[in-house]
Amino acid sequence: MVSKSLPLQIHRLSFKAMGSACEVVLGCPTQKEAESLVKLAIDEVLRIEHKYSRYTSDSIVSRINQQAGLAPVKCDDESWALFQFASQLYEKSDGLFDITSGVLRQAWNFQKTEVPTAAELERLLPLVAWQKVVLQDQSIALPLTGMEVDLGGFGKEYAADRAAHVLKEKGATSGYVNLAGDMRFLGPKPNGEPWMIGIQDPRKRGQIVATLPMTQGGLATSGDYERYFELNGQRYCHVLNPITGHPVKHWRTVSVTAPATVVSGCTSTMAMLKEEDGLTFLQSTGFDFFAIDQNGKVHVRQETQAALN
Repeated sequence: MVSKSLPLQIHRLSFKAMGSACEVVLGCPTQKEAESLVKLAIDEVLRIEHKYSRYTSDSIVSRINQQAGLAPVKCDDESWALFQFASQLYEKSDGLFDITSGVLRQAWNFQKTEVPTAAELERLLPLVAWQKVVLQDQSIALPLTGMEVDLGGFGKEYAADRAAHVLKEKGATSGYVNLAGDMRFLGPKPNGEPWMIGIQDPRKRGQIVATLPMTQGGLATSGDYERYFELNGQRYCHVLNPITGHPVKHWRTVSVTAPATVVSGCTSTMAMLKEEDGLTFLQSTGFDFFAIDQNGKVHVRQETQAALN
């Protein structure tokens, strides 16, 4: 537990998880106390990574994928809740947020400057079909051989929320969890001031385009600048439309603040997937957002206190 007798100091502890650089920033009286608490948060992140990674052969995701076209797989309560959440996302996005779309990475390799052929996509697109997945009796069944589920669309955000929950249970009231830009805030700085969080410029690496003040809740960003390639003057990014199989084009970056990181991340990704309709969607959520479209125009929800750099 965080001791109340001494003043809080800011401690920053870095770690690697989910293939990314991560950090926990915590207001704690001592470094030793901060390290003890952060270890609990890291353990929770690593638990989730092992349980849901498609790269771990004994993860529940791998077991489900191995049984595609064969048999249903029983889910524990946590996994069942996540798949129910995935169903809600699919419905709310009119089929654009589909956790079976990860199979499309077999056609798109963003290490290469190469657009897949129509035939390659036609082979994979029938396997992108969350509406065909059978969720019944707390079991999940993928009906077609070759189908896959992938929780990468909200896995890091879920882990950030869970890690923050662990810290809050131990009495932490100041700091945040940052999993490669998916962030969950426990409370303001020890002096009561907000944390000033920079938003990456999607066209100038290492530069900040805006700064958001954060004290509570989640912040997540989706963009076309992390994994992409350019060919013949066109940018192809890793956010793929599950209906066409092609990358989205309308938004350079979308940042959303919401009560939970998983909500922020899913909202920003949905906006990317909705392309031109993304702005209307963002405005309808009631959440604060900061977005830049393909023409470089900035869109900010009026209440967002974003300081443009």
